[in-house]
Amino acid sequence: MSDLSRGVLEEAAREHERYLWGLCYRMTGVAADADELVQETFARALASPPARHEELRPWLTRVAVNLARDSLRRRRREGYVGTWLPSPLETGDEEVPPAVEARLPGGGSTEGRYELLESVSFAFLLALEALTPKQRAVLLLRDVFDSSVREVAQALGMSEAHVKVVHHRARAAMAAYEGERCVPTRDLQQRTLAALEGFMAALLERDVAAAEALLSVDVKALSDGRGEVRAALVPVVGARRVLTFLTKLMELRGSPRAVELQWLNGLPALVMILAPAKDPMLATRAVVRVDLGADGRIAHIHSVLAERKLANIRMPEPV
Repeated sequence: MSDLSRGVLEEAAREHERYLWGLCYRMTGVAADADELVQETFARALASPPARHEELRPWLTRVAVNLARDSLRRRRREGYVGTWLPSPLETGDEEVPPAVEARLPGGGSTEGRYELLESVSFAFLLALEALTPKQRAVLLLRDVFDSSVREVAQALGMSEAHVKVVHHRARAAMAAYEGERCVPTRDLQQRTLAALEGFMAALLERDVAAAEALLSVDVKALSDGRGEVRAALVPVVGARRVLTFLTKLMELRGSPRAVELQWLNGLPALVMILAPAKDPMLATRAVVRVDLGADGRIAHIHSVLAERKLANIRMPEPV
């Protein structure tokens, strides 16, 4: 018999919603999925709450993580049309965790391995894709949300020894990311902004030489249409091939109707309203962002085109 009234559960929903949303977003990499998972978590709490109030947070964590793990397994089992990219998340241009994140006692940052803002970067979310759903949950709880081994074991229904083993394997799977960590420092933000604006200006002016100078030789362009809209199904690799691809795309679609700089996932990105097209499978909106390589040039260009991935993004007004 639960001692938790509906009022207590509704208060808990307000108290834990940001934490659970941030956990579900990092688990799935998709803001719209996180919205649905948090709603389902609280629906289950109302339908069948834990016995005691002190058990509520780990209970909510376990339900949310299990739902997120199911979502991940389903995506991987069913397959994904083309290249998978995270959905963009507005974070602002500060070097501190954004308002949407969980606020921890004593400040907005964890004492864990990864800062909250780093852990929503595209680089980090893409690195998490190498982990199993269980590894992903353990790593996030231990290294992002700074939970103890005991707390993780309680939340996930695992032994403490098992948590330690899974955590060790998860960190090993993140070795490649560790070598090139994407920490959104002010310096990285400003260098990324200069590269992104310079590259887009060169494309719009059809200045191929200037655009190529900003690209790494082995740059990769990845597009995510989720099967909803047309997108490159495989990465386009190499400076010349990327430029040819983007140039032909701009010739086909023309200049965007509206472009706005926004700070998404810790770094600057361009949010675009695209020119209308007769083909209904062509995207009408897009977010374009870049990551820099060790040489300071653009190493990755990400274009998020799927409507579901852009549902939480504020769009500019067309001119």
